[in-house]
Amino acid sequence: MRVHWVRVGLTLAAVAVMVAQTGGCTPKAVAGSPAAMSNIDTGDAGGVPVNNGPTGPREGVPDADLRVEGTTGSAEDRLATNAVADLYDYWDAQLPGLFDEKFTHIQRLVSYDSKGAGVSICGESTAGFVNAFYCGGNGEDAIAWDRGVLLPGLTKQFGPMSVVGVLAHEMGHAVQFRLGEKSHMSQSTPTIVREQQADCYMGNFMRWVARDKAKHFQLNTGKGLNDILATVFFIRDPAGLDSKTQGAHGLAFDRVYAFQEGFRYDPKRCADMTEEEIDGRIEEKERSKADEKVGGQVDPGNKDILGLLQESLDEAFKDNNAEQPKITENGSKCEKGESTSPATYCPDENIVGIDVKKLQAIAKPPAEGTEPGAKGAGIGDFAAFAEIASRYSMAIQKQMGGSLDDENAGLRTACLTGAWAKFTVDKDPNTQDGKLHLAVGDLDEAMAELLQDDSLIAADINGKQVESGFARVEAFRRGYQDDSSDCTNDFA
Repeated sequence: MRVHWVRVGLTLAAVAVMVAQTGGCTPKAVAGSPAAMSNIDTGDAGGVPVNNGPTGPREGVPDADLRVEGTTGSAEDRLATNAVADLYDYWDAQLPGLFDEKFTHIQRLVSYDSKGAGVSICGESTAGFVNAFYCGGNGEDAIAWDRGVLLPGLTKQFGPMSVVGVLAHEMGHAVQFRLGEKSHMSQSTPTIVREQQADCYMGNFMRWVARDKAKHFQLNTGKGLNDILATVFFIRDPAGLDSKTQGAHGLAFDRVYAFQEGFRYDPKRCADMTEEEIDGRIEEKERSKADEKVGGQVDPGNKDILGLLQESLDEAFKDNNAEQPKITENGSKCEKGESTSPATYCPDENIVGIDVKKLQAIAKPPAEGTEPGAKGAGIGDFAAFAEIASRYSMAIQKQMGGSLDDENAGLRTACLTGAWAKFTVDKDPNTQDGKLHLAVGDLDEAMAELLQDDSLIAADINGKQVESGFARVEAFRRGYQDDSSDCTNDFA
């Protein structure tokens, strides 16, 4: 969220613009008891039961025998080569079965070290290029990966399956190249369409792995899938990059959606992602880089900002007729009952107690080159505000008669936090209304915080999280896309 000073006589305004999916209304809670939950099952991830079985390379399985240029036989190269082999198995079956097309294998697989001498691929040198990529056209058909920096970095941060996920995305581009018009691909197809489809194709493959079909890898749908979702966040665009820009991949909120669609459905769903559909659900296209000049991250410890946050939450949920809780700087403590950190809802006192120092640590943007949520690194201001909003939502749930200490409370919490996020969208960025609004990239901060192991955004009153990150994201998106009546009516 951002702050700028307006004309003398007006209040301090946090003005915003954001990346998100379109659709949805101003949150409007509906009185009555919550009805049965629909569509989101905490024990299910896109049709695959949530489990905490093995994740990673299978033990005792021989490495794939594929020709790879530049390979050193390192652990990183073996991991990547095995991933390609399993991807071959998957697409060998999918293209003939769904598209009546034979899947031809990649002509050139290349391993390189971005710290070493460059290798020429598609007329470009890999020197200093920390990446994995597919290159097609003009006689080239190659997938390459940086074994020196990227692959070990991914493995350290998210585990070896993150490498498999990234290569599944790159193989998705190869699939597009082979399908052509059957995947709505042409020379004029915008980059954002190519990237959304590739994320979706990545989801197709990871579902196959999660269903225990892959020769070399396993993926559980608990923490294993959560880490894959975090990897999708890792490869997002920087905040403020217009989706119409050449090379735009999409921000995390959009990329996670595409991945989940792929995980839920078969590759035909991905091939059907057109420019029109994608353009209709990505709001960042309307937000220019000039918007970023308005300000920067705001301090959750600033009393004026906390006042604006209180006003925003009160206004968003005023139709609930609930006794609205007051945000109180008390170290995140309740006089009676259990407390959660860095924010807590105290039903007896009807307050949201906050620990300012801990929230400031979350709100501090990560240093360049440091991933959000890494040890000692913050995420951004909206991550901190979403933690507070999640505890505020407990008062709304209490008024609606919903339980506060089970998984559905966690889903309702994520959903209501998403509904509040939608409420803060600036309907007219040119009007300085003295209110709190979302900023470019704020929803990505919510995605990052939502997937943290200790986040409250999808947790019950005691801080117990919904185990499935897949379900957490779906619930948050439901609130954002629809309104808070769905949150209060759909969760038993």
